[in-house]
Amino acid sequence: MWTTDVTAETTLPRQTVWDALAGLHRGTLTYPGADVFELHGPFAVGTTLSVTPEGGPGTFESTIVELVEGETYADRTSFGDVTLLFRHTLEQLDDGGTRVTHCLEIDGPGADTTGPELGPQISGDFADSMASLLRAAERCA
Repeated sequence: MWTTDVTAETTLPRQTVWDALAGLHRGTLTYPGADVFELHGPFAVGTTLSVTPEGGPGTFESTIVELVEGETYADRTSFGDVTLLFRHTLEQLDDGGTRVTHCLEIDGPGADTTGPELGPQISGDFADSMASLLRAAERCA
């Protein structure tokens, strides 16, 4: 398995950040540099979605595998002999702000060889994407 994550903190309340994150994955919120998401059913575990990465090679299908309202969102994509798990976790801070962690896990038979090459290509913009998401949440607040 190959894994990486990016964490950021904001003074925004967790619900505000969640609303932006959920809006992005529902396809109702967009902003410059954001991937485009199209749900094929309700915003719930088991629903598939089409994801078109900003500047990416094309659209791929993913499935929501974890969703705890206000806390965690994760989707999984199969790519050859590996699976890509994208997880966002929101933690309420004592001061009312939020800690957001975006994690990528690459698993499967080819993860040890594919992960070190593919992982940094995918996650290279995580910090910028997180900053853009938090700016969008601020605008929506």
